[in-house]
Amino acid sequence: MPTLTIASWNINSVRLRAEQVAAFLDGWRPDVLCLQEIRCHTNRFPTETFKRLGYAHLAVYGRKAHHGVAIASRLPIEHSECHRFCGLNDARHVMTEIAGVRIHSLYVPAGGDEPDPSVNPKFAHKLAFLEEMRTWLKREAAGDRPVILTGDLNVAPLPEDVWDHRRLLRVVTHTPVETEALERIRRESGLIDVVRERMPPPVKVFTWWSYRGGENWEALNKGRRLDHVWASPALAARLDDVAIAKEARGWPRPSDHAPVLARFRLA
Repeated sequence: MPTLTIASWNINSVRLRAEQVAAFLDGWRPDVLCLQEIRCHTNRFPTETFKRLGYAHLAVYGRKAHHGVAIASRLPIEHSECHRFCGLNDARHVMTEIAGVRIHSLYVPAGGDEPDPSVNPKFAHKLAFLEEMRTWLKREAAGDRPVILTGDLNVAPLPEDVWDHRRLLRVVTHTPVETEALERIRRESGLIDVVRERMPPPVKVFTWWSYRGGENWEALNKGRRLDHVWASPALAARLDDVAIAKEARGWPRPSDHAPVLARFRLA
């Protein structure tokens, strides 16, 4: 039975980390790679690098040194489009249809440092983004069409998604207002958090480790699960496996995120 393997990675500059992307694609060979924070304009995306690696089908929505998302595929892209959240042209979403599946790459705003929307406009923007995401995704996932949502959602929703639940309750990405908002989005959309289907609590799962840990990031293991793969129920029922490519976080000049992968059986 044919399968479809999706990978999601906040690459933190695709041009700066082209060698890391090549190493990951050569080693893991996903069918589709969803990228966030590519940090380059659409016309400066390293298209030839991806083509040389066998990923000739691309959907890119980028802005110079500002966010940016992309989807690279070994399989033909049947259709692509972008949604502009909060009325902004800040390159946080791209969708493709591949093998009959609608695949999204999404980059939710980080939200700054202070978890108070009254004094922190970045956090207010994040909450507004999540609220729009709730209504948008509910429509997007309606009906029986197969949907996969991937991306850096910048929220670690479960206590086991952070290195210390109590210490991080007042830290942006794990505050109750964010975690409750994200769970409401997922619940109302009907999508399944496939990583937690295979790695349920109490197992701790991380996809991000701060640069502040330096070379000791792995020993300290002060991580958070900010990167997600959600799937519509019919697809989730055909989930084969999930993986976190943690080794990529230890490569030279790494992104602070590790790739997340999910493999599905196609009907």
